Amino acid sequence: MEDLTVGTRVEHPRYGEGIISKDNLTAYEIFFERGGKIEITKRNTDLKVLQANEAAPKSTLSIKEIEKVMSYVLDKYGALNEVVPLGEKWHGGMMKLQPANPDLQAKEIPIETFFHKIVMLRDRLRVLEQNINSSKSLTDEEKVDIQQYITRAYGSLTTFNVLFADKEHYFVGAKTK
Repeated sequence: MEDLTVGTRVEHPRYGEGIISKDNLTAYEIFFERGGKIEITKRNTDLKVLQANEAAPKSTLSIKEIEKVMSYVLDKYGALNEVVPLGEKWHGGMMKLQPANPDLQAKEIPIETFFHKIVMLRDRLRVLEQNINSSKSLTDEEKVDIQQYITRAYGSLTTFNVLFADKEHYFVGAKTK
């Protein structure tokens, strides 16, 4: 539903005609002729706009605006877990670590488990980068020096790019000219 403003005349199938008296974050407070004061969520699809009050200023942020800000903040601090797909050919596969000594037992790990650890490592490196870049106590020179180590770490991990379904998720190290 569109964001409605205070003073907008609406109609509800159960309560009849009403006027929006308050615009809260997730709901409208509406005075109905038949139902009195009722709070209806903004996601309710039963409201029909009879006459919009276009002169009234918007009193609050919309849910979409808040979701956009929250997504930005969570992404900035690495709190959003991106879904990174494993390459299709690896689904159900096993990784076998075979010691050189034949007396020792091999270890098998599901590729999905190993891949999950690689993705977690990448996410933690990204958070480390963000923390370094937003640090107030490091100089720009120190930030660049530390960032070079992280870039080299990404370069060391490029071997695992073969596991990713999409190239957009690949590890990328320092570019050569």
